Amino acid sequence: MLDKLRIIKQRFDEVSDLIIQPDIITDQKRYVKLNKEYKDLKNLVDIGDEYKSALRNLEEAKEIIADGSDSEMVEMAKMEMQEANEKTPKLEEEIKLMLIPKDPEDAKNVVLEIRAGTGGDEASIFAGDLYRMYTKFASDKGWKVELEDFSEGTSGGFKEIIFSVSGEDVYGTMKFESGVHRVQRVPQTETQGRVHTSAATVMVLPEAEEFDIDLKMSDIRVDYYCASGPGGQSVNTTYSAVRLTHIPTGIAAQCQDQKSQHKNKDKAFKVLRTRIYEVELEKKLKEDSEKRNSLVSSGDRSAKIRTYNYPQGRVTEHRIGLTLYDLSNIINGDIHKIVDELKLHENAEKLKATDDVI
Repeated sequence: MLDKLRIIKQRFDEVSDLIIQPDIITDQKRYVKLNKEYKDLKNLVDIGDEYKSALRNLEEAKEIIADGSDSEMVEMAKMEMQEANEKTPKLEEEIKLMLIPKDPEDAKNVVLEIRAGTGGDEASIFAGDLYRMYTKFASDKGWKVELEDFSEGTSGGFKEIIFSVSGEDVYGTMKFESGVHRVQRVPQTETQGRVHTSAATVMVLPEAEEFDIDLKMSDIRVDYYCASGPGGQSVNTTYSAVRLTHIPTGIAAQCQDQKSQHKNKDKAFKVLRTRIYEVELEKKLKEDSEKRNSLVSSGDRSAKIRTYNYPQGRVTEHRIGLTLYDLSNIINGDIHKIVDELKLHENAEKLKATDDVI
């Protein structure tokens, strides 16, 4: 571990020197990338220094105890040794977690798509509940949410809603939400009080940046049409809505949220680029999943991942066997505990895979 920490310190010194070079500062993409690496490495260097200091204290305490000439110093050394013995294993575990290679996608913003599944109107209402849950969670994290496109349900909620979330490490936090979410409750339309099960599918896609996907305009068909839904005459009578189709793959994206055709086109391009990028990412996720047998982020959209049971006030996260009796807070955006437990589980899997290397 000390060898790894020494290599990290060398790289930290290199990056510290690079980020003050004028040519790096003017290259915005490279500067942002190096600045993030600097922050990550600094955290490791700081905890590495604390770990090395604890090891030095341990060695010094052993020497004083072995000498034994000063009884008062020996007693102090014993206390120092006990403290260091308690501290070093905790620091080692923390360093091991920090040494796990980070997924380069984790720092990306996301495009989040929620689609009503089985359950008719109740599934659309549940899709709306999930949308509100995620927007409140994003607000707690200080992230920005921007609506991209939506199709309203007949009795409330959404048949489909697409929105982007931007902030710090959004994909790394939200990627575990992809999959089928189930709700068990008595629908408002149910006269006999029977509990129904409905579902909605959530897809969390890392937002592709322009240098991730090179889209050729010659490969894209652009269609303009009249937007539907609330908004008055200006929405329904102008060709402001935009649909983009990537001809080689057949992947499409549309946006009608803005009154401006230009803004809708920009938003549709963001979603289209992200969907094309996600196809390649999904292949990688499946390959990684086969290597690690990961339950948490396998890229399988059809997997039932979570159940929200209203009669019992219970939320069950099926992938890790976690059950919480706190449904009202969770559906109101407090999914921090679930996200943290999923991250811990994923890190434990990664640790198993890297223990022989670290």
